[in-house]
Amino acid sequence: MKVLYCTSEARPFAATGGLADVAGSLPQALRLRLIGCRVVMPLYEDIPQELRDNMKFITSLSVPVAWRRQYCGVFEAKAGGVIYYLIDNQYYFKRHGLYGHYDDAERFAFLSRAALEMLPYIDFRPDVIHSNDWQTALVPIYFSIFYANNDWYKGIKTVQTIHNIQYQGKYGKELVEDVLGIPQSELSVLEYDGCINLLKGAIECANRVTTVSPTYAKEILDPWFSHDLDGILRERTWKLSGILNGIDVVDYDPANDTDLYAPFTAEDRSGKAVNKMELQKRLSLNEEPDTPLIGMVTRMVPHKGLDLVKDVLDQLMTENNMQFVVLGSGDWEYENFFKEMQSKYPGRLCACFGFVPELSRKIYAASDIFLMPSKSEPCGLAQMIALRYGAIPVVRETGGLKDSIQDSGDGQGNGFTFHNYDPGDMVYAVSRALEGYQNREGWDILVERAMKCDFSWGRSANEYIRLYRELMKENKS
Repeated sequence: MKVLYCTSEARPFAATGGLADVAGSLPQALRLRLIGCRVVMPLYEDIPQELRDNMKFITSLSVPVAWRRQYCGVFEAKAGGVIYYLIDNQYYFKRHGLYGHYDDAERFAFLSRAALEMLPYIDFRPDVIHSNDWQTALVPIYFSIFYANNDWYKGIKTVQTIHNIQYQGKYGKELVEDVLGIPQSELSVLEYDGCINLLKGAIECANRVTTVSPTYAKEILDPWFSHDLDGILRERTWKLSGILNGIDVVDYDPANDTDLYAPFTAEDRSGKAVNKMELQKRLSLNEEPDTPLIGMVTRMVPHKGLDLVKDVLDQLMTENNMQFVVLGSGDWEYENFFKEMQSKYPGRLCACFGFVPELSRKIYAASDIFLMPSKSEPCGLAQMIALRYGAIPVVRETGGLKDSIQDSGDGQGNGFTFHNYDPGDMVYAVSRALEGYQNREGWDILVERAMKCDFSWGRSANEYIRLYRELMKENKS
């Protein structure tokens, strides 16, 4: 089976968030299971030169973008044994930053059209084309309109994955013909709520639609989560499913992570105590090995549940003997809040701002408890990383958090959970975790169980393979 994986970012080439982690890991896991998965993405200016040096020019072609044709160079690179095709066009991609440009609709229309146009030139005919988020949502749309009845492309199936339904690719209708090159007769595919919506069009056109956790697949049928797409999705629940993301368990491995102060394993966790002590020194926290340390690594935005933290952190610090560390950046009101709390609780609370990968890993390794009280969380990777590093998650039961963390109240789970988006409920969950920490024998059992949880990409890859095979059966029938 052959799969073309279309993405706007992928590690190690270019990354802004979780999509890059998925696009860098899932194709490798598929390849290890004898699926011929190749990836296509833009050749961005921001890709490091050392990675560019290992790219090989394959071919060039002319790609239709509405009424004009644009040069497209195709470069090939390999990472983790996977072939990546990097689409070159200096007008669209020779600029700093992946997103946020005035012509993003045209840039990613070009990428989507180029991904389909290049296939005969590189002699790669996939069984499945798998697109991701709004940036490549035009792939199944273009395929349905222009390619599905072409003999060379006939029989290829399309899958669209929604990583976060909040981002949909909404634009004015004036772009349909002049920029996207879609005939007016097909406007209804894209039209939604007074504008055009690329993700909506992909939901209509793709053979299957997936999202990044089973619970999130159910949640986005609810108006509270769907950002107005629930009606479209409810009409097409037959094609919707949720597959939980994984993490790279080789990269996130406390036994071999060079960013840590000391390595450790589920069986020998003595190095975890070293990481806690050294982080306390680095962040000027009181050097108290037996005081529970709660960590957060998060974007400081409302949907991460920081308004709950803001409501009750003072109470938690006052009523409990605990330390608290947060790393992240975002809205100024949350950054200012954590600065004030750091001043109020010196030696017990430290706020670190920015994106600091090595420090994030040190926080995972040093923390006893990891807090994720998200309002919504399509999948979430931080809770899985926390488990891997022996930090017990306290999470709200939403999206991938619900699918990956089970409450340990029954003696079988791997964390502590709460259901209602309520500060009092969060305090109760954190309090149960702090109480559990005091039972050292029981806590050690919980930590070992947490570290042995399997959130590798292999499990997720097997579910995607099942989905692809179902689509192949449809061709045969």
